[in-house]
Amino acid sequence: MKALKIGILGLGTVGAGVFNVLNRNQDEIIRRTGRGIEVVMVCRRNVAAAQEIVGNSVPVVADPSALINHPEIDVIVELMGGDTLSKELVLAAIANGKHIVTANKALLAVHGTEIFAAANAKGVIVAFEAAVAGGIPIIKSLREGLSANRIEWVAGIINGTTNFILSEMREKGLDFAVVLKEAQRLGYAEADPTFDVEGVDAAHKLTLMSSIAFGVPVQFSKAFIQGISELTATDINYAEVLGYRIKLLGITKRTSKGIELRVHPCLVPSKRLIANVEGAMNAVMVCGDAVGTTLHYGKGAGSEPTGSAVIADLIDIARLSDATPAQRVPFLAFQSQHLSDFPVLSMDEVVTSYYLRIRVADQPGVLANIASIFAKHNISIDALRQREADEVCGEGANQTDLVVLTHDCNEGQMKMALEQIQALPTVLDKVILIRKEELA
Repeated sequence: MKALKIGILGLGTVGAGVFNVLNRNQDEIIRRTGRGIEVVMVCRRNVAAAQEIVGNSVPVVADPSALINHPEIDVIVELMGGDTLSKELVLAAIANGKHIVTANKALLAVHGTEIFAAANAKGVIVAFEAAVAGGIPIIKSLREGLSANRIEWVAGIINGTTNFILSEMREKGLDFAVVLKEAQRLGYAEADPTFDVEGVDAAHKLTLMSSIAFGVPVQFSKAFIQGISELTATDINYAEVLGYRIKLLGITKRTSKGIELRVHPCLVPSKRLIANVEGAMNAVMVCGDAVGTTLHYGKGAGSEPTGSAVIADLIDIARLSDATPAQRVPFLAFQSQHLSDFPVLSMDEVVTSYYLRIRVADQPGVLANIASIFAKHNISIDALRQREADEVCGEGANQTDLVVLTHDCNEGQMKMALEQIQALPTVLDKVILIRKEELA
């Protein structure tokens, strides 16, 4: 059988990993598929830099259209990033009858519905294992391995930069800004880290997992997104004392009213395996009605881990490209005509529990006033810890911290309660709220 011929758009870190692993493991790939995978051409604006990676073995061009219009190329591997030019090129490649493999979560989270519709109409494959959690095969697990299950929820650490920062803050007692600079120095964080630290990257990935888990269109614009830039070492330490660790989680849940789609910092019980995922590693928990809860762990980024996921998609295409579209696994796991219009809930409709840190005047009646506001809004307190004023602000201080854990309640109720608590004259600073997830 003739080799599957590919063109690589973007030969940066991931593209180099794809090229190197393909060359190193070509014999294994042929044993698995019965055919090789041949790189016909690569595209990078900096042609000289690309040639340092591929040598003279593969033509390098600066113009993407040379790959899109190449008559021999079967698959375009899109590794450029961004969601503007990459969208144009992917749609043009699909129109030319070429299959697509991409690691571009932003592209699919924002434009996936249009791209999948175009691919369906043309009968080509769009594969994107590398778009979520790097080397962890979570897309295939959700789409195929767990396909017998009704998925109840998915929760994951799906951004290595933020997990590294939170791990360092906890271990060293440092604040966010200090650790961010170290993460940038070590190469874990970009010069502009906004997409990572504000949760946008994780929300792109979560949007794709949610669509596959529940059979709904990609709806990134409806995701609730909150990052870690306002977290302090103080709250990380309080959480530790209470038996929790703070992680930036992407969470999507099926409820009777709709689907939750949210990214934000969470208190997670320290005894949970996912709470002990440290450094730049990723982990995703999936709860299905038949299998129960599974944990998927590994490297969420990097040249060869992500390259591994890209090549796994190429191997699938090598096996399935001659199959009819009806014989292939649907892009979002469910047949396109059976995608659901189940709504994505607003954050006010979400039910979860909370950690609150309230800086108050150290005087009688403060706790009673706060407790009465919680009671008025049907919010039940699970645990309460009051720090000695001397511990918080030094000897002779007249203010202290109340740390409150609540039982589950509606976020809309909590927002109304917080408005009233914040207005109390004995509340001396902005109330800190972090959601809490038991993941049981």
